[in-house]
Amino acid sequence: MPMREGTYGLLAEFDTPSQLVHAAENAYSAGYRRMDCYTPYPLEEAAAAIGFHKDYVSLVCLLGGLMGVAAMFSLETWISVWSYPLNIAGRPYFSWPAFIVPAYEWTILYAGLSAAFGMLALCGLPKVYHPLFNAPNFRSGATSDKFFLCLESVDPKFDLGETRSFLEGFTPASIVEVEY
Repeated sequence: MPMREGTYGLLAEFDTPSQLVHAAENAYSAGYRRMDCYTPYPLEEAAAAIGFHKDYVSLVCLLGGLMGVAAMFSLETWISVWSYPLNIAGRPYFSWPAFIVPAYEWTILYAGLSAAFGMLALCGLPKVYHPLFNAPNFRSGATSDKFFLCLESVDPKFDLGETRSFLEGFTPASIVEVEY
């Protein structure tokens, strides 16, 4: 994404998680949709307050597992039936019970790897730069004891003056204009 000039958004700092959740719920009900909460630990109430309900990691994991079992069954069928058939005690070439254990292992391997790499890809990682790193209060408190709500400027409802006065109604510890 090319670097843009201007304001990324407004960052409100709160001291308690309940203040953050209250502000996020009101911002969502006021019509703001492009926002995010930043907390030092997972806060499910904040995710629900901003309308975050999408979780595609489980779907990626399921698809990876299905791809693993299909790949291993296909590989074993190709080896046993067409590429290197062995007649062992008159058993059929396609002896699927012997394929179960390796297919199970590949299912676990593919599901685990797809969950790990899918989670990184869906989160947009690795990301070496984010505009919020320019806010000094975010750098000092986001991972320790502060709670932040960022209303992004790409939101259609965002207006710098109105959004600032909207956030001031929740009495945050500070409101910072974040530049790109």
